Amino acid sequence: MIEHERIAIIGAGHVGSTAAYALMLRALFREIVLVDSDTALAQAEAADLSDANALARPARIWAGDYADAGLARIAVITAGAATRGSEDRLSVASRSAAIVTSCVDQLLGAGFAGIILVAANPVDLMTLVALRRSGFPPARVIGSGTLLDSSRFKQALAGRLDVASSAIDAMVLGEHGDSEVAAFSVARIGAVALDQFPAAGAALDHAQIAHDVRTAAYRIIQGKGYTSFGVATAIVRICEVIQRGERAVLPVSTLLTGEYGIRDLCLSLPCVLGAGGVEHVLSPPLSEQEVIALQASAATLRNALDAL
Repeated sequence: MIEHERIAIIGAGHVGSTAAYALMLRALFREIVLVDSDTALAQAEAADLSDANALARPARIWAGDYADAGLARIAVITAGAATRGSEDRLSVASRSAAIVTSCVDQLLGAGFAGIILVAANPVDLMTLVALRRSGFPPARVIGSGTLLDSSRFKQALAGRLDVASSAIDAMVLGEHGDSEVAAFSVARIGAVALDQFPAAGAALDHAQIAHDVRTAAYRIIQGKGYTSFGVATAIVRICEVIQRGERAVLPVSTLLTGEYGIRDLCLSLPCVLGAGGVEHVLSPPLSEQEVIALQASAATLRNALDAL
């Protein structure tokens, strides 16, 4: 039986605890259970969150085990190997794969039948690991993907064009990592193509914007040692869309089945998300150069997968 008002956070580190805090403030679930191999950490984070919850909307927040997680509607896997300094996400793939595999096995052992949201890096490979290990339909195993990168992309464009980021429809596609593709050709501001928007055109250095978006996490990690607020907010937005059955379109990592000639890999394309997970995978009309870059991104992921 699925408890539709329960969400499980697997991994109570920086990302997991921040996501739990944001979920509490958003009041999306009445029950938030934290599960971590470090029981003391999970208990401390749950206690701290419960203190904060006294000043927010009522919710039950506790440190539990996989039996508790087994009843959740969504299980968010944040547990994985952390990158350090300039270490790229793919470099920790083997260590993360072992952790994610263990998490999935224990969820299945507890009878979990909900939606798995993977936010452990490298997220595209870990989404595929979770998908294969669980045997779930692809719709129910989702990676946080490039939703955060897309937010950074919108912010970068908004700052240069002097418009609100909410007015911009723009996405980063492919790997959540160094081979990601900023899709300038399909970016829109108020339904106007980017190159037709006043103050755009020559004023926008596409290569510099893409570089800034791609390397944003490294700059944050250099300063504070990890990222948390951005990815946690992306996690919460995905959970919100699922919980409310919004059928919103978000760039998340999902199994591709031939889009742009790519199959049997998880990477980010715009997806219609509903109560049951991924309902449709969309293929925007990218430029020829962007398609080539997306295929190169897929090749990067496949090489990393083969090395696992």
